[in-house]
Amino acid sequence: MHRKTRKEGTRVPSFYLAIIYTMQLEKRVRELVEEKIADRPELFLVDVKMLPNNKLIIHVDGDEGISIQDCVAISRHVGFHLEEENVIATAYNLEVSSPGVGEPLLLNRQYTKNIGRDLAVKLTGGDKKEGKLIAVEDNSITIEEQVKEKGKKVQLVSSQIALSDIIETKVLISFK
Repeated sequence: MHRKTRKEGTRVPSFYLAIIYTMQLEKRVRELVEEKIADRPELFLVDVKMLPNNKLIIHVDGDEGISIQDCVAISRHVGFHLEEENVIATAYNLEVSSPGVGEPLLLNRQYTKNIGRDLAVKLTGGDKKEGKLIAVEDNSITIEEQVKEKGKKVQLVSSQIALSDIIETKVLISFK
């Protein structure tokens, strides 16, 4: 059985084009941020997201935190180049900040920065663990959990968790 084929160009759904455009934009923004912080080894790019409402969010952090002045400098650098290159055709809102308290940890460097803090970890199997981050390796983290068994005192148990088993990790904030 032979099937007739059209010789017309293949049509690409517009949402695919939007996804490709967003990916290319985010890649360019990553390049611009890395260029700006290249001489600042204590700073690192965490994430870049272009939201559907034309809000461009850049999260940058530092081993000792990041200053407002650093965020302003990065914003000016990225904004200037995006305008010069006419990368974004419509109006957009640019936000440069450190990841907020509720943002999940994405990089090994963020884990290292948070050694000694309490974490909530969601695992691929649906389990959840909470404990103090005590060590970070290339492919795993170790947390110290408080485990209470019936009729026994609370015990501290160390658990090593492979990064590949983690869906999401957030720092727990204590108001004690």
